[in-house]
Amino acid sequence: MKEVTLKINDISVTVPEGTRILDAARQAGFNVPTLCYYKDLCNEGSCRICVVEVKGARSLVASCSAVVAEGMEVYTKTPKVINARKTTLELILSNHNRSCLSCVRSGNCELQKLSQEYGCDDVAYTGDKTAVVPELPNAYLVRDNSKCILCRRCVAMCEKVQSVGVIGANFRGFNTTIGCAFERPLGAVDCVACGQCINVCPVGALTEKDDTDIVVEALNNPEKTVIVGTAPSVRVALGEEFGNAIGTDTEGKMVTALRRIGFDKVFDVNMTADLTIMEEGTEFLSRLQDKNAALPMITSCSPGWIRFIEFNYPELLPHLSSCKSPQQMFGAVIKTYYAEKMHLDPKNIVVVSVMPCTAKKTEIFREDQNASGYPDIDVVLTTRELARLIKRYGIDYNSLANGEFDDPLGKSSTAGYLFGATGGVMEAALRTVYEKVVGEPAPSLDFKAVRGTKGIKSATVDLKGTKVKVGVAHSLSNARQILEDIKAGKCDYQFIEIMTCPGGCVNGGGQPIVSSEKINAGVDVKALRAGAIYKADKKSALRTSHENPVVKTLYAEYFGEPNSHKAHKILHTTYHKRDKM
Repeated sequence: MKEVTLKINDISVTVPEGTRILDAARQAGFNVPTLCYYKDLCNEGSCRICVVEVKGARSLVASCSAVVAEGMEVYTKTPKVINARKTTLELILSNHNRSCLSCVRSGNCELQKLSQEYGCDDVAYTGDKTAVVPELPNAYLVRDNSKCILCRRCVAMCEKVQSVGVIGANFRGFNTTIGCAFERPLGAVDCVACGQCINVCPVGALTEKDDTDIVVEALNNPEKTVIVGTAPSVRVALGEEFGNAIGTDTEGKMVTALRRIGFDKVFDVNMTADLTIMEEGTEFLSRLQDKNAALPMITSCSPGWIRFIEFNYPELLPHLSSCKSPQQMFGAVIKTYYAEKMHLDPKNIVVVSVMPCTAKKTEIFREDQNASGYPDIDVVLTTRELARLIKRYGIDYNSLANGEFDDPLGKSSTAGYLFGATGGVMEAALRTVYEKVVGEPAPSLDFKAVRGTKGIKSATVDLKGTKVKVGVAHSLSNARQILEDIKAGKCDYQFIEIMTCPGGCVNGGGQPIVSSEKINAGVDVKALRAGAIYKADKKSALRTSHENPVVKTLYAEYFGEPNSHKAHKILHTTYHKRDKM
């Protein structure tokens, strides 16, 4: 590729032809601020925060969209540039709800950070503000357009990455707002509740519905036994909320913090991830042997994905595994097996799950998720909500000693841990399916062909003569591609894993928000968090779900065998077509 040499603040830099000025500046060691720009997603050039001065140009240039040219001379910090950015920021603030003290993004808000850096006066400009239509409440997300800065990152994420496209710009000019068609609330459209729009929002316009007060109330009710379970990917992200590097595994501190908060038992949802593998793997093997069964079979762990297929491809619902997600299995086991074992009335048990996912907040309200006669899960907290709860209780997270999950439901294999990363469900399933079919462990438990962040991955596994082709997809645009192939009869997979979020659960809509500054600098959040999972798996002594002693006990004492009548009643579910409104 042809290269171009230019100067950034009198520093010579050579970059490939077609490079944005923004990226060339970063290569030269100069950070240009942005708001609307987000690497590989959005470069609208609309916010004008990234403007630079180009010698010979009549006006300032948006560096996120303008490309370099041979001999170009660019200046990123001239008085003209600084004044322009400050004026733009103050104009944004003039139409912004500046309730920073009570905003959950305070301290991690890109607008707040830039306003402080540029010494902005938040009342430099006063006047009318855009009329905002209050969003009706829903189970998973709060949208406050009084804080929206019209960067359109959320729109790009919803349309380009998730292929859902339920939000966009409504009205024109000063009256422009981001919302659904005809100003309908998100709960009235085919939103899948993935929360990826929250992760890319630079301010507090989009946040998860906060359920921490419900948990606090339950903890203070002496009649309730409050049990918490944590998802695999929470432990490799929670530390970021307390200043740890991205991808730091703080499982032990997380467990101790949950005990300090006051939960009666602290269990691990990794255990029911193992249980999911037993049920799902057995179901898959049954379908392989049944000529009339719907193949490929597709995993059912990701609730955003389930909503997506119910809205968009209801004719393909028979391809879904009937297994509940690990979260719902966790609650079901607590309120049936564990309640009986501990002589507890399930009506007095409150099960709280801590998830990387906002869609999990909707999953608990689905039909057929009450195996005990009471909801399997009562409350879902995101990773961010748990961090806020820890801070609310005055717990010094980084000084905590490492704790261990409680018995008996705290014991899990690292196959269950893999559920946090794209490809992890498939890899965990293959470890067990291989041994069940062949009668001996796989030559290697590392099925690396299904790892990594490529959008769609495939592999063929030889089960000693029985060849199974598997597919893995993450983000719903890739899921849509696979579903279209199934409809067209072009799909030759037998088993498919789909995760809603880019990179899988490690990058879920409820995980700590990473600033666009880091993303634009090339920090691969998905790989760093997933790397911590694979590192823990590599050094584990228990790496297969079927060897988990707790799972063995559950079948011996309660379920009988995988896919038994009792297992189906408690651990499996149903799906239905959802009409688009």
